[in-house]
Amino acid sequence: MGFPGTWMTESESVVYRVVPKCACSTIGQIMYYADHGSFFDGDIHDASTGLHKWSQEASQPAIEKAVKGRKTYAFTCVRNPYTRILSSFFDKVCGIQRNGKRYRGNMVPMLVQKYGVEVGGDDGKQEFDQIAAFRRFLLFARDTIRFKKPMEPDIHWSAMAGHVSTFIVNGGRYNKIIFTEKFDEGMAEVVSKMKPKHAIDLKTIPRFNESEGHGPKRAHPVEDYFDDLSRHLMWEVYKRDFQLFRYDFDNPANKMPLGEVDLDEVHAKLGE
Repeated sequence: MGFPGTWMTESESVVYRVVPKCACSTIGQIMYYADHGSFFDGDIHDASTGLHKWSQEASQPAIEKAVKGRKTYAFTCVRNPYTRILSSFFDKVCGIQRNGKRYRGNMVPMLVQKYGVEVGGDDGKQEFDQIAAFRRFLLFARDTIRFKKPMEPDIHWSAMAGHVSTFIVNGGRYNKIIFTEKFDEGMAEVVSKMKPKHAIDLKTIPRFNESEGHGPKRAHPVEDYFDDLSRHLMWEVYKRDFQLFRYDFDNPANKMPLGEVDLDEVHAKLGE
């Protein structure tokens, strides 16, 4: 199995487990900048040089040695499950992707047909009932995660705990889990541990939100999208995310974590 979704600086100063929809573009660019003194020109997910990635076979021995040796500072980043699934919906389901097409080809037409999800027309720009559409999408996301039907779950809405756990199960250990909502604070600690070749000023670094502008803007407060049934589905699928990463299940309006992550608890529960 190895370490899927794991990136490491070429200087081997830091190891990062990518969790989709959790500031991964910005984190990847910071890692790239730390070694090279410039940002990657384009989406960091497309970079095939300048950063070790598990998806690149040549990088695998270096990543495996660093992770299993536990001498290299290792971290990941998580996000409030309510805002993460909403972001996935507007970006991946409603949005037109960088290549000018719908995400995953026939997925959106199938969502429209089988779940009655509206997505704003062919170009994603028409008005539609965002709340009703999202709630139907949430039912689909639950079906993919719980029953693997009508398709396997997508990495953008599969539970964060699942992404985080592969790193632990295969022999890694995190030194830090940071919050997207407290990004500068958490990343400052990571940067201080990695001692970058090129100084990083977190206050001036741009936010590389590669999904920005793909889909319609969210028209309502977060809490408006989650009625009683929606919250029941969220608990069914993301219970571990809320509990382990200290997010407020009872109040969707509160995007901030309720406390720090207990790393020992995360390793115990996700390493089983």
